[in-house]
Amino acid sequence: MMKTIMPITAIIALRFMGLFIVLPVLSVYALGLKGSNEFLVGITIGGYALTQMLLQVPFGMLSDKIGRKITITIGLIIFIIGSLICGFSTDIYMLMFGRFVQGAGAIGAVAIAMISDMVREEVRAKAMAVMGSSIALSFAFSMMAGPLIGGYWGVDKLFFIVALLTLVAIVVLFTKVANPPKIQHHYDNSERQLLQIMKNKDLMRMNITNMLQKGMMTLAFLVIPIIMQKQFGWEKKDLWMVYIPAMVFGILAMAPAAIIGEKYHKAKEMLMVGIVFFAISYAIMGYAHSSFLFIVGVIVFFIGFNMHEPLMQSMASKYPRIHQKGTALGIFNSFGYIGTFIGGVFGGYFLMHYGIKEIAWVVILVAIMWLFLVASITNPKIN
Repeated sequence: MMKTIMPITAIIALRFMGLFIVLPVLSVYALGLKGSNEFLVGITIGGYALTQMLLQVPFGMLSDKIGRKITITIGLIIFIIGSLICGFSTDIYMLMFGRFVQGAGAIGAVAIAMISDMVREEVRAKAMAVMGSSIALSFAFSMMAGPLIGGYWGVDKLFFIVALLTLVAIVVLFTKVANPPKIQHHYDNSERQLLQIMKNKDLMRMNITNMLQKGMMTLAFLVIPIIMQKQFGWEKKDLWMVYIPAMVFGILAMAPAAIIGEKYHKAKEMLMVGIVFFAISYAIMGYAHSSFLFIVGVIVFFIGFNMHEPLMQSMASKYPRIHQKGTALGIFNSFGYIGTFIGGVFGGYFLMHYGIKEIAWVVILVAIMWLFLVASITNPKIN
């Protein structure tokens, strides 16, 4: 199994690294561009998610018809173009446009469906856990590399690195990834298939969970650099000292969460624990009067986020039927990108007009409702 999935897992990791590596410093960089303000920065950070949201389902459905590999290639090329636009941006509006173009390369669900195609049903959960862990590790590396490279050599250089990483992903796709098998079956028409997927209550609850988790993530990456710089006087090049300890604790929490969730079939419970960590983290950040206490809040957030990450895609992949996975995972990822966009816009608006305390209270109230939602999810069947 590992030999089969590792190349496509590497592509997914490189693709997500391209998205993650700019996040730790993007908000303070964008805020310094011509014509910028907090609200426009929020749109810029979450902007790629708007086009991702619109194109995840079409890309998923296209991959079900013309093949995963061709669809992934198209998405990666679009992502390279968007990254180059961002790298050459001189004002907030050009950067925002580049982020929209980046998002148009909406291949996340296609790559996940490709893994589902290439492994046996009985080991699919393990394959998804490996893929989720690779995303979490690429996230961890990005949190360390992004502030260092962006702080010392410029955030614009990060976008050029992203374009290069994506080019490497294309090379891996055509040299190391086997063609997935053609799965023969009778397709329902698209409207009926979408209706069946949307009626799946557990999958819809996972969709909403993905939306809220990604919204929390985007909100965190908007407020953390800005608050550290504006309220506590930190320099952009020093932000790595915030993210590295947070990621160390996050990585330490990731493996136990994945083991308890997958091996002991307590995935739902692990999601609920992660939500509690989200609420506590924003409460700490909202009322922190020192940079040390604020960093404690950041650490708590990363623990919760890394508990979620290895389990989310694995859980979502277990609910739809095999011939619906491309479409279903496209919908799942679309909800995530809706959350990313809302988190950026909401955070930008509240930072511009209110403050971090008000953001914290909104997050706490949302987390309480979110806990009830996740409690109603059926734990996936044991494969």
